Amino acid sequence: MPKPKTFYICNECRAESSQWFGKCPNCGTYNSLEEQISIQSSVDILSRGGVSGWHSTQINGKSPTKPAKPRAALTFDQISDRQVTRWESGYGELDRVLGGGVVPGSMVLIGGDPGIGKSTLLLQVSNLLAQRYRILYVSGEESGQQVKLRASRLGVSKPCSIEEDAQDNTTEDTPESKPTEETTAENQQQPEASEGIGADLYILPETDLEEILREIDSLKPNVAVIDSIQTVFFPALTSAPGSVAQVRECTAALMKVAKHEDITMLIVGHVTKEGAIAGPKVLEHLVDTVLYFEGDRFASHRLLRTVKNRFGATHEIGIFEMVQHGLREVPNPSELFLGNRDDPAPGTAIVVACEGTRPIVVELQALVSPTSYPSPRRAGTGIDYNRLVQILAVLEKRVGIPMSKLDSYVASAGGLNVEEPAVDLGIAIAIVASFRDRIVDPGTVLIGEVGLGGQVRAVSQMELRLKEAAKLGFKRAIVPKGQKFPDLNIEILPVSKVIDAIIAAIPHQTLEDSDFEPDEDE
Repeated sequence: MPKPKTFYICNECRAESSQWFGKCPNCGTYNSLEEQISIQSSVDILSRGGVSGWHSTQINGKSPTKPAKPRAALTFDQISDRQVTRWESGYGELDRVLGGGVVPGSMVLIGGDPGIGKSTLLLQVSNLLAQRYRILYVSGEESGQQVKLRASRLGVSKPCSIEEDAQDNTTEDTPESKPTEETTAENQQQPEASEGIGADLYILPETDLEEILREIDSLKPNVAVIDSIQTVFFPALTSAPGSVAQVRECTAALMKVAKHEDITMLIVGHVTKEGAIAGPKVLEHLVDTVLYFEGDRFASHRLLRTVKNRFGATHEIGIFEMVQHGLREVPNPSELFLGNRDDPAPGTAIVVACEGTRPIVVELQALVSPTSYPSPRRAGTGIDYNRLVQILAVLEKRVGIPMSKLDSYVASAGGLNVEEPAVDLGIAIAIVASFRDRIVDPGTVLIGEVGLGGQVRAVSQMELRLKEAAKLGFKRAIVPKGQKFPDLNIEILPVSKVIDAIIAAIPHQTLEDSDFEPDEDE
């Protein structure tokens, strides 16, 4: 029997090492090496044909006498033109980030911090899909009673359990309760609507991959939810669940079943301290779509962001709100990230950011005050820190504001991350308004990128941004000069320099508006 070989694989860069180190020699990550055991086979793989057989016919200039023909490859003409109809998940925000709906046979990976609401979202989506399709919810972290308790709190009525369903089948064996192969094939093509809430939602508390695959083969669901992939293990492997080998092999096996049986897989993935999905990077390469569930534990809203999507645009976002009975979608997120426009404060500016193809109107707030330390402090919440430092340098050099003697704090309302260059002009105007203690017109939006020379550069998707601003009732838009603008019910003020945008956004302080009162003797 061949002697087993022990080696170690890094969870981050997948580099192999013959011995364990506290720090990966390749990428420098600490405590990332996982032990793996493999058995070397004495049989030469190349001797089984394939590459070896092809190589033997090519030596000494000889070529095969058989005519060239494909064994399994197909041309585009031979591939069927079957139109794939997307399924509506019941949540428009989830359908948006997926590219228009759930694609049958696809594999979707959802990652996020603990307690952010991944399992809650998938259980609610499973409940809505179970009204039309057959759903299998595999819980590797909770028992059936715990899932049922959480489902009752979310309003999911009576989800079926595999164990209870098996007892019902033993007592009642009718043709209606045991579908034949013909009816199963028809249900795969066009599932019929079920009566009642959660009528076709089955719960399976299991972590053994072989048992999960047997249940999928027996139940033949349209959608299978795996919560989570780090808890599933393949008994043939000696490594612990969640290791590189286990996550890779389990995901590959589920992917094969999803593609061959046309079953949609929704998989939950744990994340590391840095926010990346735990396990090998090949996990994100195998799946079709990667979604990140983001949010602040002290805020009620949650952001579902697309990182990878083979069936739609990337960097799309869907916005949900955590309420008493689970997650509720927010169809108009601009109202969530806008402050009180009826009572504006100095140092605020309105910008239009784009997340994928969705424009979002966000309020930026700035606070500038004299520093009491040798070096001023800069802090940004929801914006890129390097962009903030760059804009402060431009304001000091090109506009003449002594930012090197002032503390600067900039934040986005609601904590939304707006890191694209199109919000540069709004950041600059908010800082200048706070420095001069002036109020920017609440009916004005600012769109543009600030260059190092003080220029206002053009940005993309200008038409979408202006349409969103006009829909929310804004009257003016300060934008870069030189772009084509649609004919909308909004006044366009094109500018080429930051100083021009400051003059247009912040009205000149008159004598009546100032706090200076002249002496009567003068």
